Amino acid sequence: FQIPSSSMVPTLQVGDYILVNKYTYGIRLPVTRTKVFDLNEPRRGDVMVFFPPHMNETYYIKRVIGLPGDTVSYRNKRIYVNGEQVGREEVAVAPGPNGRYRLGLEELDEARFMMQVNDARRPVNFSVTVKPGHYFMMGDNRDNSSDSRIWGQVPEKDIVGKAFAVWMHWDSFLSLPSFNRVGLIE
Repeated sequence: FQIPSSSMVPTLQVGDYILVNKYTYGIRLPVTRTKVFDLNEPRRGDVMVFFPPHMNETYYIKRVIGLPGDTVSYRNKRIYVNGEQVGREEVAVAPGPNGRYRLGLEELDEARFMMQVNDARRPVNFSVTVKPGHYFMMGDNRDNSSDSRIWGQVPEKDIVGKAFAVWMHWDSFLSLPSFNRVGLIE
């Protein structure tokens, strides 16, 4: 799979090619996406490829923030899961084309990952309870991500697999591929 947008920056860059384990969460029949064998359940912090509820033919990639039954809130650009604020350590402040970006290292259960917010964008606060059999997904580029805040929760049947590594980066057809970003996805 190739990353087409900046919604997962800084974790994934536009042009990254990723490896996805389609069997991490179970074995599914092709075309119907019916799960025939259960293996593992998605965990908070997993980076997942899936079909979003509003587009049945397009692959999306986001981070799992909420599991079935969780209450997920977003207030002043901070995530809360079941009333607990997700830990974030500010790492850097960087200028960008549309304002100043704050990069942070978030800790969600056992997962630790980089994320960013844009100081120029106003926070949009919300709170939602994740429905049974669904997952709440967000991009690591919080102010530049079309995710569950916009199109809703992802049903379990639309999960494709868990993204686990970047194997190549290729900006455009006219450039040379690079392997300097090879590594596991956190």
